[in-house]
Amino acid sequence: MSEPRVKRIKTCLLLCKTHVSSAESQVKQNFPRVVEESLCGVSTLLLEVSYKLEALGRIFEQSNLALPRVAAYFHQESVKEQERAEVMLQYLSQRGGKYCNKNIQRPGTEQVCAVLPALEIMLNQWKEEMSVMLEINHLAHEHDDPHTASVIKSQFIEPLVQKVKLVGDLLTNARRVGCTDDSAAGFGEFLIDQLQENLTIA
Repeated sequence: MSEPRVKRIKTCLLLCKTHVSSAESQVKQNFPRVVEESLCGVSTLLLEVSYKLEALGRIFEQSNLALPRVAAYFHQESVKEQERAEVMLQYLSQRGGKYCNKNIQRPGTEQVCAVLPALEIMLNQWKEEMSVMLEINHLAHEHDDPHTASVIKSQFIEPLVQKVKLVGDLLTNARRVGCTDDSAAGFGEFLIDQLQENLTIA
């Protein structure tokens, strides 16, 4: 007998609308369908963020910008987002859930040509991620799934707090040293690139 459909709630979560439930899974226990759908949808979001950060890194490798440390920072964060997506997928599998393969959206970074807008994209992306993770945490509590709530808090929300703070500080410093939104890169971009210790996060 198939699992009954759960009424969809109004949410900003990226629920997987074509999700195939894993009701027949023998390891599935106390894993609400709406939480499973949310984790499936958010896994795709994390993969898209990784792709977007990788694309931003490639931009700063180009000879007309040549900011190798900035490029390395975006590549580093892209790898970390990929790892976070893999952790999410592994958790989904451990709980007896399924991941629905979906097309990854284009990064939409073609018009980026400076450090400032790239950092703004990253900050907005992580703010969105934070909002989604907080809602999953709340959703898991509402549906009596404390295990998912704990995993989301420790492995996703807490690291994001540090990332948002770091990028916010980088944006402040980038504006302070004169970085602009256009391709007229100047000494500010050079300074940001040289501040390698500010472009790392634990």
